[in-house]
Amino acid sequence: MPATTIPPVPHYEPAPVTQEDLDYADFPIIDISKAKTPEGRKELATVVRDAMRTYGFLYIVNHGLTDAENERMMDIANVAFTQVSEEEKTSLASKIKEVGSYRGYKLRQFWTIDNGVRDQIEHYNMHRRIFHQQHPKALQPFLPEMRAFTEHNFYNVLHPVLRLLALGLELPEETFVNLHNFDAEGESYLRFMKYYPRTEDDEVKTKNVWLKGHTDIGTITILWSQPVTALQIMSPDGKWRYVKHIPNGLVVNAGDSMEMLSGGYYKATIHRVVQPPPDQREYPRLGMFFFGSADEDVRLVPLAESPVLQRIGITRKCADEDAPTMGEWRAARTRAYGLSELRRRDDVVEEQVVKGVVVKHYS
Repeated sequence: MPATTIPPVPHYEPAPVTQEDLDYADFPIIDISKAKTPEGRKELATVVRDAMRTYGFLYIVNHGLTDAENERMMDIANVAFTQVSEEEKTSLASKIKEVGSYRGYKLRQFWTIDNGVRDQIEHYNMHRRIFHQQHPKALQPFLPEMRAFTEHNFYNVLHPVLRLLALGLELPEETFVNLHNFDAEGESYLRFMKYYPRTEDDEVKTKNVWLKGHTDIGTITILWSQPVTALQIMSPDGKWRYVKHIPNGLVVNAGDSMEMLSGGYYKATIHRVVQPPPDQREYPRLGMFFFGSADEDVRLVPLAESPVLQRIGITRKCADEDAPTMGEWRAARTRAYGLSELRRRDDVVEEQVVKGVVVKHYS
């Protein structure tokens, strides 16, 4: 049998790792390969439960992709921004305001960050099935690899994490998995994302914040670690701390939908992006994400059958009868983010109401 030929791709050279002395958040590193056995899942479940209760964040290693495979996917991700014309990007722009979907390109300067400053963030969003949407010509040779990558994220990272979170609530292992079906309607998607350096004037006007503190929409977010250090989480003590780069590692966090389904037991992580440290400020920040969401028709009500919730009680964001479906919540949050009026509560927190739920943004 002849060897499979993969199409060539220009190599993306990432930024050097920062040498600055930064205040990093301290959360656990999970060897997800252990989740393949019942004994391993039992060992990991408590660690994952406590991390998602305390921080809403954890690191994952040994996920099954080699360093070389990771680097190739980053090379492919960069194609979406360097090998596609502005005209073609515009023709494939997301219908964010129209239908509440990120599918396609989110172009630069679409959102308002602060004091009239528009964002310098570009991303390309793909439905997890990959072949169910139109793609730019430059990416078409890589679609089979992109499909394999989404399947890897879905089955080898998302599903194992969901099983561990179910065990943490003393629920059957497949409880959350059964709400996340690859071929069902839903917006679990792959994102290639690039932040570009800003002017000093924009940095002053926004107090160096590139993306305000927020929580994610879906259940579980998977970020493929990259070296430009700009992501911060709000620690339990209320301080912003940096997320450290782990080569070929993943940063995983819970979103609003997981917090609602778990009755407040797992915390949707508050996180933001700020200007990188001085030794990385001239570099763009290229990243890959997989955003997990429950199937569109799943109503985001607490899983009250959990023995844990029956013991400690449930924290709701809204009454069960008013709870949105995953599809309703996704579309409403997508339409509102960066485009609708925020009400300032204090020097740090701004609020908006989406589908009857208070959504907070943090300076």
